[in-house]
Amino acid sequence: MDGRTAYRFDPRHIATPSFVVDLGLIRRNLDVLAQVKERTGCKILLALKGFAMWSLFPVLRQVLDGVCASSPHEARLGREEFGREVHAFAAGYSQADIFDLCTTADHIVFNSFAQLEKFRGLLAGEAKRLSRDIELGVRINPEHSEGAVPIYDPCSPGSRLGVRRKDFRPDLLEGVTGLHWHNLCEQNADCLERTITAVEKAFGEFFPRMQYVNFGGGHHITRPDYDVDLLCRLVSEFKARHGVQVYLEPGEAVALNTGYLVSTVLDVTQADIPIAILDTSVPAHMPDVLEMPYRPHIVGSGLPGEKAHTYRLGGQSCLAGDVAGEYSFDKPLEVGDRLVFTDMAHYSMVKTNTFNGIQLPGIAIFEPEDGSMRVVRSFGYEDFKGRLS
Repeated sequence: MDGRTAYRFDPRHIATPSFVVDLGLIRRNLDVLAQVKERTGCKILLALKGFAMWSLFPVLRQVLDGVCASSPHEARLGREEFGREVHAFAAGYSQADIFDLCTTADHIVFNSFAQLEKFRGLLAGEAKRLSRDIELGVRINPEHSEGAVPIYDPCSPGSRLGVRRKDFRPDLLEGVTGLHWHNLCEQNADCLERTITAVEKAFGEFFPRMQYVNFGGGHHITRPDYDVDLLCRLVSEFKARHGVQVYLEPGEAVALNTGYLVSTVLDVTQADIPIAILDTSVPAHMPDVLEMPYRPHIVGSGLPGEKAHTYRLGGQSCLAGDVAGEYSFDKPLEVGDRLVFTDMAHYSMVKTNTFNGIQLPGIAIFEPEDGSMRVVRSFGYEDFKGRLS
């Protein structure tokens, strides 16, 4: 099953716009990740930056070992709602961030040795005061890119993320138990294989001093064509060579092809081509369509001209570029028709905003075992007002 597979619920039975996550598809992805853990002994964390639907944490923590957070708020969410390991990384921490993280995070990873040294004493004191074990890590930059879109490539020239080999300070590794890298984006295991070669060449001498090495995210493990066998071999061999625990921290792979954004056609107008206006917004509800950029799939649609009736699909906002793309359909679109965008669970939900005051999509869970649909969150004016002052 992939992102183009038809949904298993009736989109007419939910208010729009709404995100709908199929719990059966979540379980399918977890089964794949559980097999990777069983075969390799690695640990897998949920990257909250990609998927933070905490109503599903009771299901996810049955398989996943914890979360990785990019901010004190994400770390607190992980501590309060997930209840397993909490790893934190940010490009920079303030003193207030560190005080917050000392109460929530089990592992704090630093982006530079300057920040590590600045907060090492504070962390030790707070850990003792709170009777908590807090492990320290350092993010390294492999300086090895794998063809990712530049905005999503942490190893691009001039990247602010991770310590390069020339700046690495082995003399400051006292108390550091883990090294972390991240350089992939929606990629297969062959990219990881080349990355490991590059990382071992640059930093391999330091791995035996560590308790763990974190391979970061971007591994599309649950994609149908992903080479799980190669991933398992790479992880197992790395562990054996260096005597360390290996962490993976996918966000996208956990929720890949599990969610939908259901929208309604509000109007159909004629410009250079027919235009359908939807009750959703690209910059507000699926900003990666503009940032990545990419063309999301809609169930039952085709490329422009592929089917009998082609439309440009636009959102409600005042932004001229609030356009999802051009799509064709077997029948003419009519006001009230429901359109279902696929693969909308990861990144879309966490990036929504209230641009133009447009209402945020509701969030629902579909349970295929009994056909039930449960709305777990709806939003209104107070959510918009509460973000402003």
